[in-house]
Amino acid sequence: MKIKEVSERYEISSDTLRYYERIGLIPPVNRNRSGIRDYDETDLKRVEFIKCMRTAGLPLETLIEYMGLVQQGDQTIEARKRILKEQRRRLAVRMQELQQTLDILDHKIEGYENAILNKEKELREGIETKELL
Repeated sequence: MKIKEVSERYEISSDTLRYYERIGLIPPVNRNRSGIRDYDETDLKRVEFIKCMRTAGLPLETLIEYMGLVQQGDQTIEARKRILKEQRRRLAVRMQELQQTLDILDHKIEGYENAILNKEKELREGIETKELL
């Protein structure tokens, strides 16, 4: 798959994909006879994993360290697991913080909705009172 297709599929710019390759986050991608990058299934899985981890907030440095350990083979499984567990812990904390923020926003929105409903009720009652007069 060409870089443009990968870029569109994962909504990552071509420049970002080249950058990931340049910093070693993605190993050098095979190229066709014309010198154009040709992403295979393994490359696509890496891009998908990286995008997922970046969306979760993992720093590039952590991802570079993790992917470097992957390249070293099975003897780094425990180290990789430690990295993932720590990042999971951080993500869980962040999710709790985001949930608290969401709850506050919901409460504020509910307050505004109730204020609008109360104003509408007052207006209706005012109209009904004028009609009785």
